[in-house]
Amino acid sequence: MNELLALAKFIAAFSLDECPPEVVSAAKDCVLDTVGISIGAVTQTMQRNIRQIYLKYDNYNPIKEQNDALLATVWGSHEKVNLRTAVFFNAMQGHTLEMDDVHTRSKTHIGTVVIPAAWGLSEVLSATGKDFLEAVICGYETMSRIGMGFGVSSHRNKGWHVTSTAGTFGAAAACAKLLHFVPEQIMGAFGMAGTQSCGTWAFLADGATNKVLHPARAAVSGLEACLLVQGGMKGSSYILDAKDGGIFPMMSDEYDYSLVSQNLGKIFELLQVDKKPYPCCRSTHCAIDAALFLKENEKIDIQNIRKVTVKTYLVGLKQCGLSETSKIPELPTQAKFSTPYVVACALTDGKVALQHFDQAEIQRKDLQNLLRKISVVEDPAFTAQYPNHWGCKMEIELQDGTCYTKTIPDASGSVKSPLTQAQLQKKLESCCTGFNKSWLEGIRQQILRLDTAELLPLLKYDL
Repeated sequence: MNELLALAKFIAAFSLDECPPEVVSAAKDCVLDTVGISIGAVTQTMQRNIRQIYLKYDNYNPIKEQNDALLATVWGSHEKVNLRTAVFFNAMQGHTLEMDDVHTRSKTHIGTVVIPAAWGLSEVLSATGKDFLEAVICGYETMSRIGMGFGVSSHRNKGWHVTSTAGTFGAAAACAKLLHFVPEQIMGAFGMAGTQSCGTWAFLADGATNKVLHPARAAVSGLEACLLVQGGMKGSSYILDAKDGGIFPMMSDEYDYSLVSQNLGKIFELLQVDKKPYPCCRSTHCAIDAALFLKENEKIDIQNIRKVTVKTYLVGLKQCGLSETSKIPELPTQAKFSTPYVVACALTDGKVALQHFDQAEIQRKDLQNLLRKISVVEDPAFTAQYPNHWGCKMEIELQDGTCYTKTIPDASGSVKSPLTQAQLQKKLESCCTGFNKSWLEGIRQQILRLDTAELLPLLKYDL
């Protein structure tokens, strides 16, 4: 396939020396964002339990062998484990708080897949910061283009989770760059990455917690695709377009092969990545922004609200306002995908923060009462603009008939409304409460100097 081969050739030839400085700077911000939210999730109960189970069955003692050069760090912990396990843990942690970055035109969470894979392999290879950043940029350019090629709306509406399906390619691209693969080897790795593409939205039906598995499996599958190439295995170069088994026509009715290689090296999709300010599904963020604006500017008393209507794009409705679990959430995983719930939080408390997704908070009577007055509907105008814009319009009607409206074309944290460096730093600190601030600041400064670093900073931490 010519488009996939063009992508492979781009990866093989890419050099940071010829990369626009704004792309390098954006890559560092993505690394810092991903590392911060992953460290912040290391103490989550489910993550701790999973690590205990996995390490129980691994065939080595991580404490005894923690100085082994072939082991990699579980970010924010004292543990060093085998490479694939470290990549798996870090990628899963990066998706846990629901604050990972979003490339809107492909609907992919790239950082939580590409960066753990590239970091883990860089750590065991003793790669330089420059080598690592080259791999990260290649991973972002690959995963975004594969995601766009799938056809965002059709792929999603068939039930596929593109962070997982496109993620295998992004991780493979990053690892292939670190291993100095030639285009033929990269094509083989792409074939094996694509044959492992999986992950669906079925978790929404019952508040299951397996969504965090998707980036973890994608990151490891991409890494393993490259390791298998080193061992002599070859994946199909026709993984996207084979008449029998090509994944684009299998997984979408609106795929576009041309997007896989379009404007490579001319337009960097890494510059089109959103940073999330709120710990919930990105499709809820425009509604949160609208609610916060109206609360602050119109001084709305929630006791006087008769009803709230959020008009948004079809995918936003389908994910966060159509099912009974999104209309009246009971579990944290349901609340993170509930526009009515997060709007109720914003209108009541003037913020949407991590604590709002604790079980006790979700059951608050004031929030539960208000969310029942909030409905989400599709507006074809917003659907037509998606995925280039993830917008909405909020209408609040008071008991006396007074109406207030606010339209948000692009949510805060988007490329149209980016977070400042101060906001990114505040986000890091808010995700990593409990960690030494001077240690966090040291990590931040080292990441911002990665392009001149001989080695990656050590993300080991004794809690």
